[in-house]
Amino acid sequence: MAMNEPAGKELIERYKSNYGISSEAPISEEMILRHWELEKRLTQKLINSHSENRHKVFEECYSRLYSELKWLNEYATEKISYLEREKDYRVWLALIGSNDKPKKIYEVGSGKAELITYLARNGYSCTATEITQERGEKYSKNKVNWRNSDGVHLGNYEQHNSYDVVISDQVIEHIHPDDTQGHFRGAYEIIKPKGKYIFRVPHKYTGPHDISKIFKCETTMGMHLREMTFYEIRKIVRRAGFSKVGIVLTGSRRSIIKIFSRDGKVSTSIFYALVIIMECFAASIPKLRYRKKVIKLISRFRIFPDIFIVASK
Repeated sequence: MAMNEPAGKELIERYKSNYGISSEAPISEEMILRHWELEKRLTQKLINSHSENRHKVFEECYSRLYSELKWLNEYATEKISYLEREKDYRVWLALIGSNDKPKKIYEVGSGKAELITYLARNGYSCTATEITQERGEKYSKNKVNWRNSDGVHLGNYEQHNSYDVVISDQVIEHIHPDDTQGHFRGAYEIIKPKGKYIFRVPHKYTGPHDISKIFKCETTMGMHLREMTFYEIRKIVRRAGFSKVGIVLTGSRRSIIKIFSRDGKVSTSIFYALVIIMECFAASIPKLRYRKKVIKLISRFRIFPDIFIVASK
């Protein structure tokens, strides 16, 4: 597995950029290497877990990560201004739709609850969840209800057909590959008829997006257990029972273009077609490093923007 380890100042700058940490934060090379070694060890425990003990293993591993690397809670994402966050949050608001009628929203993997708190302040009835107490409720905000969840068997924690919308942001890639299908099935169970699951994930062809990126790895070696393409996700989502699966493109001006497939068939929209062409073309490139160079080139023209997925029940 090819890897070129940057050192010293370059390593620190790369780390801070990836985690949204300000340049003034006291992050050292030793701290980063400690993070790297710990996350690799924890990742192996996550991967080697089995269905009977997985919830316990995941809870223990994530609790250890955030308890030992306290700067991840203290400094991560501090570089992102509230104005930048609000622009992003508005995308979610638009996708969720009007709150003229009260909507119940359930978030999987809320972290420090910035997004779900924003939605609650905009009039929605919101439930936040986490697998570890090192994040979760210790960051409890007003108007947000907190629940513990394994992030997979959602129907075991909540009443079926009880939420208008389920959301997750950069969470599904952390789920064990054996549980990805179960996660979507659980989301389907707790969503009301005609409700939807809105989620955002990193794309496999532009990754890795976990700490592996800091060390220029070609594939994930950290706690992103599975980064996927849109088609891989779509297949899993449809198998879980969702009737429509679509993508949302957000351009540089944060304008929103929703593109849904109809009755499971591909939309004829030019934007949808471009995503299809890009993924198929990238998949045809045998060498990973060349594939990434092509994707990087395409991304300069914003043909491959951030991708949100919307699944409708």
